[in-house]
Amino acid sequence: MTALFQPSVSAEIWRRRPDYRALSVTARGFVAPAEARIEPAPAAPAWMEAHVEAWRVAFREFGANPKKTSSSVEALWKRLQKDGALPRIDPLVDLYNALSIRFGAPFGGEDADRYAGPPRLGLADGAESFDTMRNGEPVIEHPEKGEVIWRDDQGVTCRRWNWRQCKRTALTPASRNLWFVIDRLSPMPIEELLAAGDALVRGLREACPGVETSITLLEPSE
Repeated sequence: MTALFQPSVSAEIWRRRPDYRALSVTARGFVAPAEARIEPAPAAPAWMEAHVEAWRVAFREFGANPKKTSSSVEALWKRLQKDGALPRIDPLVDLYNALSIRFGAPFGGEDADRYAGPPRLGLADGAESFDTMRNGEPVIEHPEKGEVIWRDDQGVTCRRWNWRQCKRTALTPASRNLWFVIDRLSPMPIEELLAAGDALVRGLREACPGVETSITLLEPSE
């Protein structure tokens, strides 16, 4: 991770969704703990239903069918309601999945060292590459034209805001420099978005006391 790791959002996203905000959280020198604390699934906030519906509307506005491509927080919430517990993946992913439910917001985590240039949120032209898995085999897909994507100089890192992440930048137990993004639409309070970032940083520091963190609010420039 370099000092130039500065995520950005295109003017078109701000124009069409002026209520969108994102919190960028970076962590340097993280060493994953061997085990995570097992805690009961957190309760969802009062605005969860309304925030999930806001993401459905946003997905439709940009050409996606939310019944097929739901926001990450909706998918996680449905899993919790069905199974009564969040899936156990690894300590780091378990941490931000729990925080996603607690704050009712999409969380994403990636390996910053695997980025080629800074992350940018914008609209796809349809030619970008997206590396993923299909039937257990690696494949290259392409986003639809006009689809909202996070990307770097090499290709798409996450499709439809927060629906599906690529394999290239996925977190692993060996990841040391991390990047997280927390997405927000109205009616989620901005102060709760900031609180979500603070909670993530606390969790990272509890797991790895020597980690260096920073938080940046991505918002339109005046």
